[in-house]
Amino acid sequence: MIYERRHQPPVSRAQFARRMAWHGVSAIALLAASLGGGMLGYMAFEHLSALDAFLNAAMLLGGMGPVDAPKTPGGKFFAGCYALYAGLVFIVSAALIFTPILHRVLHHFHWDDKA
Repeated sequence: MIYERRHQPPVSRAQFARRMAWHGVSAIALLAASLGGGMLGYMAFEHLSALDAFLNAAMLLGGMGPVDAPKTPGGKFFAGCYALYAGLVFIVSAALIFTPILHRVLHHFHWDDKA
């Protein structure tokens, strides 16, 4: 089990720091994989260079929108799907970062209660 149960005391600060680091690494890995997938899609469907594909994928993941408007039907479909996916990646990444903090705060309030 990743998190301690309600009747267990909160983990030490060192263990919490390791938990936060693990969640941060997981969020970075998700973002890196998503960026790589976006780059491959832009390179395949829109025939963009690696640098331009990186820029477009990064802008969509960052919530800004693409720099180069898609021109091909496949590119337009990919960009739309990738934009929807990028919104979900933002939510999941935020959840990965904030879940351990929220759990620790709630755990401090309830760990001495009887289960």
